[in-house]
Amino acid sequence: MNILAIESSCDETAAAVVEDGEKVRSSVVASQVPIHRKYGGVVPELASRQHVQAILPVIEEALSRAETSLAGLQGIAVTQGPGLVGSLLVGIAVAKSLAYVLNLPVVGVNHILGHVAAIFLDFSGLKFPFVSLVVSGGHTSLFRVESRTRMALLGRTRDDAAGEAFDKVAKLLDLGYPGGEIIDRLGKEGDRTAIPFPRTLLEPDSLDFSFSGVKTAVLNYLKGLGGKPSPSQLRDVAASFQEAVVDTLVSKVLRAARREGIREVVVAGGVACNSRLREKFSQEGKESGMGVCFPPPALCTDNAAMIGVAGFHLLQEGVRADLTLNAYSRMNIG
Repeated sequence: MNILAIESSCDETAAAVVEDGEKVRSSVVASQVPIHRKYGGVVPELASRQHVQAILPVIEEALSRAETSLAGLQGIAVTQGPGLVGSLLVGIAVAKSLAYVLNLPVVGVNHILGHVAAIFLDFSGLKFPFVSLVVSGGHTSLFRVESRTRMALLGRTRDDAAGEAFDKVAKLLDLGYPGGEIIDRLGKEGDRTAIPFPRTLLEPDSLDFSFSGVKTAVLNYLKGLGGKPSPSQLRDVAASFQEAVVDTLVSKVLRAARREGIREVVVAGGVACNSRLREKFSQEGKESGMGVCFPPPALCTDNAAMIGVAGFHLLQEGVRADLTLNAYSRMNIG
């Protein structure tokens, strides 16, 4: 069963052809980073306009790389939310139009479910249940994953998402956008123990996250310098901030796994590309006897292949959408 998947929740226009929920025949992503970089973040109106221009060429390229055509499809999956409504509507409009013209089933996919589903492309035999952290620019959430289509929320951020905190701190440091990859690179050259930025763990039993405090701590530290930080200070701030975020993420996820009595952990989303996060999770997982899995970096950032995997399994369970399918800026799992 060949699924055409479409993802347009934020600033990447993506399409993929996924076969039987396990083989990626093609995956095409058109990034908007150069457009938004000069503004220091995503401008929703510009993102929507760019999706309109890119969506059809991206779909055509995905079909071409998969060596198939619209006639070779058996279903369509599209991101329904959460995300920027204007961006989501572009993908949904195209998906519904194709489904109507081709008389194909279409299904709306939760973007977060898609991030978790990406793991099945590399670890198809992963046993349920497992704990999953979805950590990106817009999301930091913990789930108990019961099946390929069912997850229960264990905790979420109460303020900034981790990726959002990376971008905001990068802006404070005048490093550019997107901040996550820049801080990751700079942090490798700094001393991550140089500055004791806070680890906000909230209540003793809480599985929620908070990153506004460490962001404010960075701002106050920079003010205390009384001037522009030197290159070595810049590297130390980046490394120390990154370590505070990584420590918080790792400790919360392992706490959740212990509480749920689960020995398998999956880390997904754009921030899962962070090299220090992967290193720390691997170390802590090994020491605590827990298995920790990451999708490959190309499947951590926004892409349509993950939407195709989740969409295939939803279609297999009989989930269908009609022409009233709509976009949602916020969307709960289930």
